[in-house]
Amino acid sequence: MRKLLTLCSTLCLLVLLCLPAGALEYTIDAPSGLEYANATSVEPVVTAERDERPNLDLSKGNPVVAPAFGSNSSYLPGSGEAMYSFLGITGDGQYAIGIPTLSLPSTPSPLLPPAASTGSNNITLEPSTTTYGFTEVTRDMYYSGNYLGRVKIPSLGVNVKVYEGTDSSALAKGAGHFENTSIWDGNVCIAGHNRGANCYFGEIHTLSFGDTITLTTKAGSRTYSVTSVSKVKETDTSMLNRTVENQITLLTCVKNQSAYRWCVQAVEVK
Repeated sequence: MRKLLTLCSTLCLLVLLCLPAGALEYTIDAPSGLEYANATSVEPVVTAERDERPNLDLSKGNPVVAPAFGSNSSYLPGSGEAMYSFLGITGDGQYAIGIPTLSLPSTPSPLLPPAASTGSNNITLEPSTTTYGFTEVTRDMYYSGNYLGRVKIPSLGVNVKVYEGTDSSALAKGAGHFENTSIWDGNVCIAGHNRGANCYFGEIHTLSFGDTITLTTKAGSRTYSVTSVSKVKETDTSMLNRTVENQITLLTCVKNQSAYRWCVQAVEVK
């Protein structure tokens, strides 16, 4: 009987050894829900409401402020207070770290000037005004030869009379004064030809910084020092604007470039 049992056991073992090896197939779903998040040091883990530590950020990215030295809990592992103490949910359903202990000072409102008043204890603020220099051309500004003055540029050997207007008749006689610009105080604007028999301004683009220009009128004589030499578009009239300081502006055409003008500006030598 014993031999028979031994034989049966041996046969069963041989049968098992002859069977092909295999393994069971199975899958494990990743955990989900508020209690789990990706394993990263920058994304906080949102915990569900628990009695012991409700809604605390327990991720590695949340630093802990150590307890005071010598306190009762200073020797306990994991003791301390989280720097970011709670997790809140924003209006768009996203989680945001809150710092309830941080209080930023409010931005003070700008000081406004006091309202205008006629009371004796209040100051009335008056708007600032800029006074531009300007001298109008009048009949008594003309010399007997019907010209307004004379421009001299020593470095170019220029000595030319200035007539009112910038049309062909005025420029045929000499330089022309831009109408509606000043003739003495402020910005005096004068044009001249750059070629032909009357090309008095043909070389003004070669003037250098500091070269002098003298204007003589019935109001007196002024010397100006060159501050800029530039090429401007024909449509640009900004150089004719009035100015606070006394200056002279000379304009002429650019050779073979009808769309541009040479502009020389010089300020009064004090």
